[in-house]
Amino acid sequence: MKRILTFGVLVLSGAVFLSSCAGMTDQQQRATTGTAIGAAGGALIGAFSGNAGTGALIGAGVGLVGGLVVDQQKQQQQRAYEQGVQSGRQQQQQQQQQK
Repeated sequence: MKRILTFGVLVLSGAVFLSSCAGMTDQQQRATTGTAIGAAGGALIGAFSGNAGTGALIGAGVGLVGGLVVDQQKQQQQRAYEQGVQSGRQQQQQQQQQK
């Protein structure tokens, strides 16, 4: 019975977590997701070593940093894409003016 209750709480927590991401910016979503994944991984590793709470805290910190690094990378990709699109439009306009 205790396992079923624990599983139910985890499923409910996951559903609440996913629904709470609806109004967040991309950066907030990536940071939150990284934190949650890091906390879960840290708790799992900590459970094997005997201290799930400490593992979860360390994992949450590492996950937060990881989520922010991923966000920075995504922002750089988006900026490069936008620069490429703008450059292509300018070239197209110049070609049309030359005709």
